Formats: sequence, C-alpha cells, structure tokens
Amino acid sequence: MSEVTTNQPYGTPTWIDLGVADIDRAKAFYGALFGWTYEESASATGPFTMCLLRGRRVAALRPRSVADPDGESWWHMYLAADDCDAATERVRAGGGSVLQPPQDVAELGRTAAVEDPVGARFSLWQGRALAGCEFVNEPATLVRNDLATSAPEPARRFYGDTFDFTLDGNKDLPDFDFTFLRRPDGHEIGGVFGDPGAAASRWRTTFEVAGTDEAAARAVAAGGTASASTDTPYGRMADLTDPFGTAFGVITRLPAGRDVAARG
Repeated sequence: MSEVTTNQPYGTPTWIDLGVADIDRAKAFYGALFGWTYEESASATGPFTMCLLRGRRVAALRPRSVADPDGESWWHMYLAADDCDAATERVRAGGGSVLQPPQDVAELGRTAAVEDPVGARFSLWQGRALAGCEFVNEPATLVRNDLATSAPEPARRFYGDTFDFTLDGNKDLPDFDFTFLRRPDGHEIGGVFGDPGAAASRWRTTFEVAGTDEAAARAVAAGGTASASTDTPYGRMADLTDPFGTAFGVITRLPAGRDVAARG
C-alpha cells in the first residue's frame, strides 16, 4: 500500500520538506516535475506550503531555516518518533546536537531539528493530525533516503544506538561501502554510504517516477539539471537538481527491485 494513514514506527523516514528562498519558483518546478498541486498553511513556526498529490499531502515547501545546511539546499528528512522530546534526548545522548528544541507545528505534530555526530541534519516528527507523507512508494512521492558521509563508522554507530537500527551489508553493490539500516522488525529504512569524497555528510532523498528519462527531461525544461540516467539492480536512476541547486534522486523501480522502498 502506498497510502499512509497512521504514524510510522520509530525511526522510519516519514516526512520531507524543502527550505527555499522563492516558494513560487519552487512550486512551478516541482509542479512541472511531479504534477504536484499546493495548499498554503501556517503555524507558530511560520508559513509553509503543502505539496499535494491527488489531494493528499506528500511534502512541504517552507522558507529556509536553521535546519537547512548553510549555503546548501537539500530536502530535509524527518524520522518518526512516538515521543519527540524523548527522541531528542536520545539524539543528544548518542553524540548528536539539537538545532531546534521540540515544538508544536499547529495541530499537525511535534518536531525537533537535530544533527548527527558526522554533521548530517534531520528532524524528528511526532505525528498528530499529520502522520507524515500520505502517499509513498509510488510515482511523484518519496521512496527512500540514504546518508552519504566520509565518516560512515560513527554514523552507523549513532543510528544504531539512537534508533535501534540493525546494520546489514549490501551484496548487490559489493564495490561500495554501503550499509542498510533496518528497524527492529527487519524493515529497511535507508542506508549509510561511505564516500571518502563527500564534502559534507548529508541525507539524500529519492523520489519514485514512472519514467526516469522523462522525469529528467521535465526537470531540465523547468530550469533544473539532470545527470545521465543509469541502470542499477533496483531500477533506472538519475541525479537531479532544482533551480536552487537542491540535489535529489529519481528512480523507476524494476519489478525485481521493488524492495528498494524504505518505508513501511
């Protein structure tokens, strides 16, 4: 099922948003790329724009904030937490930093912005009226997140200790330093990619699309950029950037590679 109506288990990537300087330009780009429509909202933390697919909330756009890496633009990932305040303390105890303490976002939920010990930023999400992305694992929605870092060992240790993830190697990509992160129930939520050339540690978002080459062409036509598409054991992928330089991936999954999805 691609529809999500209840809070995800602890540590599952459950929501994404993007801080941008020009909301209207971002709406035009992602509308052309994914067919999203939009709904304006507001909370005590400021205005934001809900991104909708078939009327359901799948992401958000907002003004840039402390949660965004300085001088960079990245889709910001939220991990599910039944108790945002307790999860924030676990992040701190594991060697991470708290960038924004827990706070309510209207009636939608409770969130905190944090940073892991290798410098990757993410947030926690305790869903109330909004459990998280209401569609996932289908075209124009979130399919997975992976951490790229030049310091994979402390990253693996932090996420294992803080979110109770187990760690598994990847036999499909033996030439890469890639470790699957799995919840205690065995469900894969993403992975850690050890990249010696990574200039900074960042969580990278991948969206599913119906056709990778077609999505790349739409991105370029809308003012972004696209790499050449490549075939992997999981599907056909491309690296895109939006007009703000936000890097993200798209994938058309192969039937044999449907388990690339990283949400439950």
